[in-house]
Amino acid sequence: QVQLVESGGGLVLSGGSLRLNCAAAAGRTFRIQAMGWFRQAPGKEREFVALIRWNDINWNSGVTHYADSVKVRSTISGGSLKNTMYLQMNNLKSEDTAVYYCAASNRFRRVASDYAETDFDSWGRGTQVTVSS
Repeated sequence: QVQLVESGGGLVLSGGSLRLNCAAAAGRTFRIQAMGWFRQAPGKEREFVALIRWNDINWNSGVTHYADSVKVRSTISGGSLKNTMYLQMNNLKSEDTAVYYCAASNRFRRVASDYAETDFDSWGRGTQVTVSS
């Protein structure tokens, strides 16, 4: 497994933007095939937000997949090594309020949308995002 640390959360006004960061601090990062973001709002189950699957070179040309609720407002990207990942979220809404978790998977799936939450082996502790209206 890989140790993941999230940052970048906080309080933001409705319509604002923020960038969430995920760093793989320790572990066998070379095995990572995909990284993703999930979120959990109070009283709700954890849900998928976005993921990026590594290609042969780096994240920059990796395959991405988004939940419909964030698709047009978000961009997931990664650094040149398998140890950083970012989620840029724009036009934030109150329903985006949640704890956001970074996750990593050692499994390769050709079609990014085939990834399930159970494919992700490593998880961060989460970062709180609160959108105030």
